[in-house]
Amino acid sequence: MSYRQHSTSDAYSKVLCILTICLVTCMISCRPRVHISEKENLAFERASRNAELANEGFVRCNNYMSAWLSFADPESKLTPRTLSRDIDIWNANDCAADNFPFLVLTSFFTDRGKYDGVMREMLQNEIRLTSRVGSLPDTYSFSKKGFYYDSVSIPRIVFGTTEYIKDGLLPITEWLGKTPWSDRMFSMLEDLDQHIDVAGGFGSAFGNAANDEVNGELLQVLSRVYWMTGDERYLKWAVKIGEHFLGDAYPLNSHYLRLRDHGCEIISGLCELYVTLSFVDAEKRARFAERLHPMLEFILAHGRNEDGLFYNGINPANREVVQPELADTWGYTLNGFYSVWMVDSVAQFREAVTTVFANLHKYHNYNWENLGADGYADAIEGALNLLNRIPDERAIDWIEKEIQVMWSMQDSAHRENAQRWKNSGIIEGWYGDGNFARTTIMYNLWKSQGTWLHPWTPDVRLGAERAGDTLFISIESNAKWEGTLFFDKPRHAVNMKLPVDWPRINQFPEWFTVSDDDRYNVIDVDANEIGSYSGKQLIEGIRVGLKENEGRRLMVVRVSNQ
Repeated sequence: MSYRQHSTSDAYSKVLCILTICLVTCMISCRPRVHISEKENLAFERASRNAELANEGFVRCNNYMSAWLSFADPESKLTPRTLSRDIDIWNANDCAADNFPFLVLTSFFTDRGKYDGVMREMLQNEIRLTSRVGSLPDTYSFSKKGFYYDSVSIPRIVFGTTEYIKDGLLPITEWLGKTPWSDRMFSMLEDLDQHIDVAGGFGSAFGNAANDEVNGELLQVLSRVYWMTGDERYLKWAVKIGEHFLGDAYPLNSHYLRLRDHGCEIISGLCELYVTLSFVDAEKRARFAERLHPMLEFILAHGRNEDGLFYNGINPANREVVQPELADTWGYTLNGFYSVWMVDSVAQFREAVTTVFANLHKYHNYNWENLGADGYADAIEGALNLLNRIPDERAIDWIEKEIQVMWSMQDSAHRENAQRWKNSGIIEGWYGDGNFARTTIMYNLWKSQGTWLHPWTPDVRLGAERAGDTLFISIESNAKWEGTLFFDKPRHAVNMKLPVDWPRINQFPEWFTVSDDDRYNVIDVDANEIGSYSGKQLIEGIRVGLKENEGRRLMVVRVSNQ
């Protein structure tokens, strides 16, 4: 009896299991297959191609990081200014501003062990060893295990600090938000406030345009951190500088106006302040416009070649071009023009961008900065940042060609001691190598439309293509991989609290962003599955698993706006 009861129960369980399997199979077979149109399939093919390019970019950045870390001082972990004549020193305006931040951001994307380890150790050591006037840093000598200069120079320290904040710590903060790097930035800014209002007194050692550069950097920094913090002190400080340069130090009253970096910062700095005033002080905005608009119009009339690119320098007094070479930083200056267009709708300020885009095809393999990687990095960054605001196929074509030129410089290591560094990841062996990584990361995020994976390996490739409101994502891997896919957010509003996303030097443009409370469908074409997620869930990341030589094609569509 007992045996027969067991057999009947066992048979019943087997029948139930079979029926369940049949039901599930029927449900799966009856589920409508995700239909992919020819146009959508083409978008996925482009996403796959973008994945190949972005992967190459991250491999190059990772190689750059590994190579430079191998030259770090064993005790301080700080990297030298150059790998030749200045291998014994670290300084703020070069090492901290141009190399260190992009070692940090490279590690964020490719090696979280280094990001959480040696990068934080470098920051802690930098604070401990290089802070000289309060938190303000000065040049450090590895061999002396102390400051390189015996005496304190406030202009030198101010110059290094503003460079470190604007070129180095702001880009990290715009991407990552609050971190120990943003804490370092605010600490230095507080101490800087104790020593200067309008910076000056730099002397010939820093170049004739140093006043313009440092004050322009301060204007950019203060205009942004005012929104970040809501602290009126930063706005008042910026207004004081702005009134000086639109008053007694008006650039059009000078005999030299530099239109490339190390001088052009004052132009975009005044423009960033003007945009800020447009939202908070109508009276000051109107007063500033009376001087800013004529200055911008003058630069367009006398500071450009026939293709819309800026000369390195002009003499406003006699309207002559004194440095006819073309500025690789043309995009940095156009950021300012476009920013003013955003609030004032002056057509010629926007047309200044489209004019360049129409003529970029003439500047393939152009001699930016004596064919230097840094010149290419700045020029490509400018195009990417403005392309984000004004889509243009001509600019896209130019960027795709020039990134290959820049990348090839890492393969050849084409500066001094090139043979020594060949295939090591070093580009030119100076702090400007960081800008190669900076622009490459910008390019990679364009190719992935702001998405990224963790953990990263060279085997896994992520790319995306946007068509209308739909994002097409391709993820492929040569090896088994499990990890998280992250989506970008409107960082200008979330991290920086800016009222509008005006173009900014060294920012990482926003491509496809998701909002916390909106809902999105993520359609897995290959698995024939649809998932519903809030924007917050996408920002925090969704899990993805791949088998060896497997791919995933995902379509992301916003379905509600709450």
